[in-house]
Amino acid sequence: MIIARPPTGIGFRHPVSLIATWFGCGLLPGAPGTWGSLAALPVAWVIVMLGGPLGLIGAVIAAFSIGIWAAGRYSQAAGLKDCQNVVIDEVAGQWLALVFVPLDPAAYFAAFILFRICDIFKPWPANWADRNVPGGFGIMLDDMIAGTYALILIQTGLYVIK
Repeated sequence: MIIARPPTGIGFRHPVSLIATWFGCGLLPGAPGTWGSLAALPVAWVIVMLGGPLGLIGAVIAAFSIGIWAAGRYSQAAGLKDCQNVVIDEVAGQWLALVFVPLDPAAYFAAFILFRICDIFKPWPANWADRNVPGGFGIMLDDMIAGTYALILIQTGLYVIK
């Protein structure tokens, strides 16, 4: 279920809301997961420019860790198992897919498309995690699995075309 504003008790400026919705991207109309993934791209680019792939790995770990807390609290406040406005999971998964991608717009676009496909279709075990792992950890875990699949696919594609 998609809601157009943060749940009662968690205002837009609350840290849980800012993190869970990736500064409001999850509140945009249409497909919040896609908005979250798109918003993750330029941030990943800057992180890689400043800290290389290791910097992005650190950002993935940080987003995953704090996302467990924020996604769980936000969804609980909304009264939902996995509120669709929570997109920190897409941010962490998208960043994971980009870890070893060169700073090239076409490669970033390909990683974006591959991550969205993996996130939407949730190949096993992402679909299992989505259905069976509760709370913020479950919200984050299926996107990390989708990000891992996208990482493998984009790296394979980059290897084949070189």
